[in-house]
Amino acid sequence: MSIIGIDYTPAIFQGGGIGRYTRDLTHAMATLPTSHEYRLIVTGKVPSAFQVPSGMTVSSTPLASKWLARLWYKANVPLPLEHLVGNFDLFHATDFVLPPLRRGAKSILTVHDLTFIKSPETATPQLRAFLNKVVPLSIKRADKILADSVATKQDLLDIYQVCEESVDVLLSGVNDQFKRIDSHQEIASVRAKYKIGVCPYILAVGTVQPRKNYIRLVKALKLIHLRGHRDLCLVIAGGRGWLNQELLETIYLEKMQDHVILTGFVEDTDLPALYSGATCSAFISLYEGFGLPVLESMSCQTPVIASNISSIPEVAGTAAPLVDPHNVEEIATMLFKVVDDSLFRHELVEKGLEQVKKFSWKRSACQLKNIYESLL
Repeated sequence: MSIIGIDYTPAIFQGGGIGRYTRDLTHAMATLPTSHEYRLIVTGKVPSAFQVPSGMTVSSTPLASKWLARLWYKANVPLPLEHLVGNFDLFHATDFVLPPLRRGAKSILTVHDLTFIKSPETATPQLRAFLNKVVPLSIKRADKILADSVATKQDLLDIYQVCEESVDVLLSGVNDQFKRIDSHQEIASVRAKYKIGVCPYILAVGTVQPRKNYIRLVKALKLIHLRGHRDLCLVIAGGRGWLNQELLETIYLEKMQDHVILTGFVEDTDLPALYSGATCSAFISLYEGFGLPVLESMSCQTPVIASNISSIPEVAGTAAPLVDPHNVEEIATMLFKVVDDSLFRHELVEKGLEQVKKFSWKRSACQLKNIYESLL
């Protein structure tokens, strides 16, 4: 029996996209029959409330991620991960960085996106410096690289000149919890929890950071107000990330303090009600490796507009209007059309329900299982 180690750290400590990707993919893996042992590797202390997926085990390191990063990538100490958690035959690094491994161990590296290169102004200098150092080294050492989309795979080929056969595209799925909530009481409860009130709203889901393009979304909302929908609000559902000051200043300068609601981090269990209560959602990021909120919105039967760049058209297909994320006028015009035209919204909902059928965590897990077995 081969032992497969999976870095489960982002699933424990990240509430956003990569954390959810790791959780959902791993739980789908746990439903498949296997002759291998899956060992979830967590850097740092595992919370007492953590429930190990069925059939899997968990091992944790005595040092937290930040200390291991200093040890491995600043001090350049080549301490194999196996010395901390025990041996495995294959290790899957799920979050950009491949740690030192013992000689002979096979490895897979997931690279979700190349934002730090494609949109460097949206990342902090410290993060850019770290990723520019460790990602190329990790890519060079990995036996197989997984990309979240065809667009990300192409970025890897263009920027790092990796061999095309060494990169596989592993698409994401949609968690079954994302479905339409028809209970007015449940939606009202979630509205109250996040202080949304009774206003109609556009929903934007994602960590508050420059790449999510919330500044232009606020400016687009201002244009919509000037065209008549003065009661419409923007709800930004995401934890505070980095470089947020300009967004706060924009909200103030556009006099939109009463119409932009920053909820902070939203529990996964609350998101379906937030989607279901929205008139529409907007995902106009400047760059994405995939774009889960597009599928989540469609699954909840809420129409969504999305960016026309990077991986997002792959996810949206023809089920969402695509806009230039740099063009505030174009964003506002399309949002106004979706908000104002109930027939158009209905058409988008129907198309969205068909689009989400193309994405499945079980299908992705089956593909990943085959990749694992091809390397063992």
